[in-house]
Amino acid sequence: MKTLYLVRHAKSSWDSHLLSDIERPLNERGLDDAPRMGKLLKSKGVQPDLIVSSPAIRALSTAAYFKIALGVEGEDFLVRDEIYEAISATIQQVIETLPESAKTVMLFGHNPTFTSVANLFTDNYIDNIPTCGVVCIESSAAAWPDVSRLNSRVTAKYFPKETL
Repeated sequence: MKTLYLVRHAKSSWDSHLLSDIERPLNERGLDDAPRMGKLLKSKGVQPDLIVSSPAIRALSTAAYFKIALGVEGEDFLVRDEIYEAISATIQQVIETLPESAKTVMLFGHNPTFTSVANLFTDNYIDNIPTCGVVCIESSAAAWPDVSRLNSRVTAKYFPKETL
């Protein structure tokens, strides 16, 4: 069995027009939501074996807050450049190449791609994964390359405004 959490980065700042998109930091709301959502998942017993993040500052910062809240070790934190500006097929390739030693993985990235990927695993259409939203996908597959719509489904969604 494999479990995948898709986590959209927390709310980012648009204050400085001098920063490139990949450099944008979290804003005040993001700095509040990220640790709160990490603690929420901790309270639900979530314990990832691996965190994989986009290189964008807002995604890395969100992942770092979750890492702290969930007590994930430093060596269990990877950055995959291809998550930034990815299309759904790219995210599926990232999933297929996750290390087999990891049974539970959290991916930190961006919309609209993460919402599109989540919708591959549900019949209950998800209109939008909001910033710092989390979607859990559980699979009966024994290996990451075998995770598919046929053996996997969305089992939980946690959105910041719904968890206040």
